[in-house]
Amino acid sequence: MTGPLLDVRDLVVEYPVQGFGGTPFRALHGVSLDVRRGECVGLVGESGSGKTTLGRAVLGLAPVTAGRIDYDGRNIGHLTRAKRRALAAEIQVVFQDPFSSLNPALTVEQILIEPLTTQSVPRATAIARVRTLLEEVRLPASAGERLPREFSGGQRQRVAIARALALRPRLIVCDEPVSALDLSTQARVLELLREIQDSTGVAYLFVSHDLDVVRHLSHRVAVMYGGEIVECGDGDQVTSRPRHPYTQRLLLASPLPDPEQQARRRAERRRLRSDGEQVPAGPR
Repeated sequence: MTGPLLDVRDLVVEYPVQGFGGTPFRALHGVSLDVRRGECVGLVGESGSGKTTLGRAVLGLAPVTAGRIDYDGRNIGHLTRAKRRALAAEIQVVFQDPFSSLNPALTVEQILIEPLTTQSVPRATAIARVRTLLEEVRLPASAGERLPREFSGGQRQRVAIARALALRPRLIVCDEPVSALDLSTQARVLELLREIQDSTGVAYLFVSHDLDVVRHLSHRVAVMYGGEIVECGDGDQVTSRPRHPYTQRLLLASPLPDPEQQARRRAERRRLRSDGEQVPAGPR
């Protein structure tokens, strides 16, 4: 099949507001974005920019008001619950918080077997698959017998990644998957995600507020502001030589270890902000 694996075109997402006759809140304004097979596309923006809404729409967790979401040539924007469940074998998600995304009452083996049994995978095959998954995310085989609370944050996120990989998906939506982790653990989890992509060919839609994070993983980067994509291009270019003022501000917000460099970066960010609070629109 030619063409992108995921193709979002002119996507509008609106949420109703309370009260009679209230104007719906528009979270996405005609957003277009694609993800190719085996590619990582970083989706970056501050809180309220619309990046998480876009990821949720792809997963069927946010309403599609207008536009299309095509996966492998099929429109998945308005699937029934049964068809969305069947699609789970191909599109998975890794959530932000590894502390709340795993059932604390289940062992790791039970957590990893669960998505397999929902797809009618025989139990013996599922148990063998769990062993392989633990190897893929660099956890010992004995981890399957333990509860999530017995692991560190980074280890729990590895379990969450293993769960997302259980059905061998072709696309994973990574929703801020390292933002709850310390910097050294972030680096190790990002390296693991890169290794998994190299070995499996899975595609990522990687949602983050941090340009430094997506720089290490993304082939292309799209920047969101006010429900629109204001800049999109090669990952190295967008994360190191951004053209749009909003992206430049995001870059300047990234922390640096040198206090003098950090002070200069803060001053430059204040200058960009004072030059105009109204960020000019980018490509639609």
